[in-house]
Amino acid sequence: MGQAVIDRFKEKVWLSSPTIHGEEQKFVQRAFDTNWVAPLGENVDELEKEMAAYIGVKYGAALASGTSALHLALKLAGVGNGDVVICSDLTFAATVNPVSYENGIQVFVDCEYDTWNMDPKALEAALKKYRGKVRAVVAANLYGVPAKLDELVCLCQAYGVPLVEDAAESLSSTYKGRQTGSFGTYNCVSFNGNKIITTSGGGMLLSDDKGAIEKARFWATQARDPAPWYQHSEIGYNYRMSNVAAGIGRGQLMHLDEHRKRKREIYERYREGLKDIPVTMNPYLECSEPNFWLSCMTIERKLAESGKVTPEKIRRALDEKHVESRPIWKPMHLQPVYRDRDFVSVDGRDAGADIFARGLCLPSDIKMTEETQDKVMEIIRGCF
Repeated sequence: MGQAVIDRFKEKVWLSSPTIHGEEQKFVQRAFDTNWVAPLGENVDELEKEMAAYIGVKYGAALASGTSALHLALKLAGVGNGDVVICSDLTFAATVNPVSYENGIQVFVDCEYDTWNMDPKALEAALKKYRGKVRAVVAANLYGVPAKLDELVCLCQAYGVPLVEDAAESLSSTYKGRQTGSFGTYNCVSFNGNKIITTSGGGMLLSDDKGAIEKARFWATQARDPAPWYQHSEIGYNYRMSNVAAGIGRGQLMHLDEHRKRKREIYERYREGLKDIPVTMNPYLECSEPNFWLSCMTIERKLAESGKVTPEKIRRALDEKHVESRPIWKPMHLQPVYRDRDFVSVDGRDAGADIFARGLCLPSDIKMTEETQDKVMEIIRGCF
């Protein structure tokens, strides 16, 4: 088709940047007015209640990051030295790094093509292979698309292993009418700056187990014993969310469904606008409603393998026009730091490596105008 003639954007077209409204400032101002700008306070308490109610679980602990939520979830699962934790392979490193914090051993499970998430067949194979050694399963919902959660839950129950649902990217997504972040024994969400809503940073651990959430809050505040002096019987962490950050989150939560609607509109426009070139948008199951946090595409296999059109070629073409895009997550079993970990797949395939080699995350910022998105698609089409 030839490269499209598009002027370089004066302002950067971001992959996914924060969108602030106004209510956030009111809650933050309340923190200032009451002088509760440090960790804990009314905003933290209310955000925990509001988020738990939205997702449909009983309790939540507001924390400094989604990573800290995953770490505490693994501690609650009892992960210790040498314990096996079965993890999603096609994901961001934060999903799996906390296993190492507790000296556990990651076993990576390949994804399937229907959702790009953990393949239940591969999970079952891993559970059989490591029967009696698995302390937990950590499954992510990639780019806001729910995994086959009912199948994963059933397998974890059958083998007596707790499921940690990494819903960092999928807040507001539903699977068979139920919110993600509610399927695991322990569930984690992220409020990082690029997520569908933000607290500038931060995350939350959610569970129906009141004792577990209380324990997590204890660990997250340096595991301080109930004594008049500073006494500690366990190792703790500085993981609690600040009252100011929680105020931002409360304001953002009021716009979560609005953000999700806009993300879907962006995804649908990409799917329609790119249908005439050999690419496919990231898939999802009909029984799910993704939040479409990031719209992604994969290039037709033969074309990508030929080297004529690659994700990197498209990424560079977009970058030249001041447009941010990003490769699909590089699978964990291909990461140098995890080169000695086991990787379990089915039929000898490596679906995650294939998707990584052919995929690209497209600008999905909800402030992006239709005119801007049209120009982005024109640049992409010009690469074919």
